[in-house]
Amino acid sequence: MRLIDYARVLRRWWWLALLPVVVAAGFSVITYHPPAVSYQVVMRFSTGLLPQRAPGVYTYDRYYEWLTSEYLTNGLKDVVRTGVFAEAVAARMAAAGQSIPAAQIQGAIASDHAQSIFVVYLSWPDPAQAVELAGAIVAELSENSAAYWPQLAETPGSPVRLLDRPTPMPLAPPLRDRLDLVARMAVALAVGVGLAFAAHFLDPMLRDRRDVERAGLTVVGQIPSHRPQIADDR
Repeated sequence: MRLIDYARVLRRWWWLALLPVVVAAGFSVITYHPPAVSYQVVMRFSTGLLPQRAPGVYTYDRYYEWLTSEYLTNGLKDVVRTGVFAEAVAARMAAAGQSIPAAQIQGAIASDHAQSIFVVYLSWPDPAQAVELAGAIVAELSENSAAYWPQLAETPGSPVRLLDRPTPMPLAPPLRDRLDLVARMAVALAVGVGLAFAAHFLDPMLRDRRDVERAGLTVVGQIPSHRPQIADDR
């Protein structure tokens, strides 16, 4: 088939091609629910240990102290994503009168790091509760780091410092939700086009001379569908 033949098929069966689109659009309107709003709290932490001075010992310009802070940053970045850490945060929330499953907290936490700074991302549907959860995360990291790293047990002070005030910010809907209607319409249109071509090939009627010629018959004459305009010579 030539390209023009495809266009003729779609022109003849356009209503069948659009039928799935109309059905999908109606179903989408009936079942539409606004996407749930989610919030994210971003917390950046600096890490480091207090310098230990030893008289007469060269400390390489505190190189090892900075190197230790980078190791600690990398470790704490992984700690906050563990189930043990989520259970500790859930226990702090329970002590404050809010029961939240640890698995839900663990699934809401993501993290990253760069040198001596690590970042904790908390995604949560309730902005007020997100701030309280962020406070529990900060408290657990600041007050109980030795529970995850025994090397910190006798270290004075907290090895982490919060650099951002926990502030919930609304997140844009996921890309899947934003493209859901477009994807439905595209699939429905593809199904409609398939139905149109299926109807064309299954149609037993001869509608024009091309159908006659495809059936192996010879066309000896053709009656025009419209009366030709006859010029008035008067």
